Amino acid sequence: MTTIENADVVVVGAGTAGSVVVRRLVDAGHRVAVIEAGPTDGRPEIASPFGAGALFASEVDWALSTVPQSHANGRVLYQPRGRSLGGSTILNGMLYIRGARSDYDAWAAAGATGWSWPEVEPYFRQLENYDGATDGARGTHGPLPVHRNTDPDPLVTSFVDAAVQAGHPYNDDYNAGDSRGASYAQATVDNGERVTAWRAYVQPVVDSALLRVITDALVTKVVIEDGRAVGVEYLQDGARRVIRATKEVVLSAGVFGTPQLLMLSGIGAADELRQHGIEVVRDLPGVGRNLRDHVASPIVWESLRTVPTPRMTGIEAQLITDSGDAGAIQPDRQAVFVSFVYSTITENLPEQGFTALAILLHPHSQGRVRLRSANPADAPLIDPGILSDPRDTEALVDHLESLRNVAQQPALTEWIKSEVYPGPEGMSRDGLRDYVRASADSGHHQVGTARIGTDPLAVVDPQLLVHGLAGLRIADASIMPTTPAGNTAAPTLMIGERAADLILGNG
Repeated sequence: MTTIENADVVVVGAGTAGSVVVRRLVDAGHRVAVIEAGPTDGRPEIASPFGAGALFASEVDWALSTVPQSHANGRVLYQPRGRSLGGSTILNGMLYIRGARSDYDAWAAAGATGWSWPEVEPYFRQLENYDGATDGARGTHGPLPVHRNTDPDPLVTSFVDAAVQAGHPYNDDYNAGDSRGASYAQATVDNGERVTAWRAYVQPVVDSALLRVITDALVTKVVIEDGRAVGVEYLQDGARRVIRATKEVVLSAGVFGTPQLLMLSGIGAADELRQHGIEVVRDLPGVGRNLRDHVASPIVWESLRTVPTPRMTGIEAQLITDSGDAGAIQPDRQAVFVSFVYSTITENLPEQGFTALAILLHPHSQGRVRLRSANPADAPLIDPGILSDPRDTEALVDHLESLRNVAQQPALTEWIKSEVYPGPEGMSRDGLRDYVRASADSGHHQVGTARIGTDPLAVVDPQLLVHGLAGLRIADASIMPTTPAGNTAAPTLMIGERAADLILGNG
């Protein structure tokens, strides 16, 4: 059975950027249909800042995995991605970081005209409802609450103090200019609850007559007629349905879902599409390429004292620094401090402890997303190529050593009984290299698989329209040319804001 319906704009994916696009278009008077593969956001754990663990591998998580990573001891890396209204904002770390001016200026210099820092910064202010003192550098009337950690516990305070003792500056607001330094976290929480993109943007207008929300529906392809996207096909309750778009289709299916859907629709590298028996609509060899992600390796300490219960999200302080690597955009290192034990290596972990994640913000390694088959229900093949560039292993070793220096400062030594990981066996540089290969993990900030630009491997132009097709736009993290210097939720929300303006002719 096939049911045909229509809307002005069809948005595929009710996640981070998709929620923004939906709200802005409804506010502008457009009829919008949004299609989400997962269910509604009714699970009570979604509201809890500490509830994400219960959501992993549940019906609201795509629960994807990489192929074995040959440069990381052959390990398969878990890739949680939200599958519900709100997308990955239902289970992310809630840390709100815009990224650095240098990130966006580099995008513009590489062909993303209109995406330099002066051009994107107003969109950050537009989306923010920041509770800190402001001189106009921050937004205070946007739909998204952004709260400071104004009551840090003694352990979190000790980490920030130790970083300052180690020579790093204290930064009261890393989103107001230069992001470098030791800072208390800013998070998307309000009244003790997680605020997802859906709840911030769409929930206030969910009853609008202009909005249709379709859940538990798997989009199988974009319908293209005479070089124009005119709708999408999807499966729901065992029935095949088509919804047509009178203006355009917006893909917000994420860094894995968007390239998969493009390829299923005949948009991608022609030779690979033919291998799966898919008719080529548009030969775009860049689809699925340029998969980039932050890469992280933890330092785990056993605590001498009782570790305080986290007061905000568990991720309550951070340190952003430069490495001085001439081949990387600066700043390019982040350390996220968590008041609990977190490690990819699970043996011999302490009962009382805490962790600093050494994160590379601009790793040199990159990978690719490919089709597993022409069946839309089959997860794509994900190969991030973690540590495939040896410079990343060396940079993580350097980063771990710099964090050990922070741990040796008086403010933090009073908390530390011992370093569990890397531990004494990892004290040499060779030992630390081995530890990095055994422990390195995804930063869960994947971007880039349908990147913006004008070169032959770019997938969308600076207006976010897919090259060579009309009426098909992409608004999610897949359009980012490189990872930003920080967590990706805020930049993805910004992309949603800018995409909506482009659709409305205001960009």
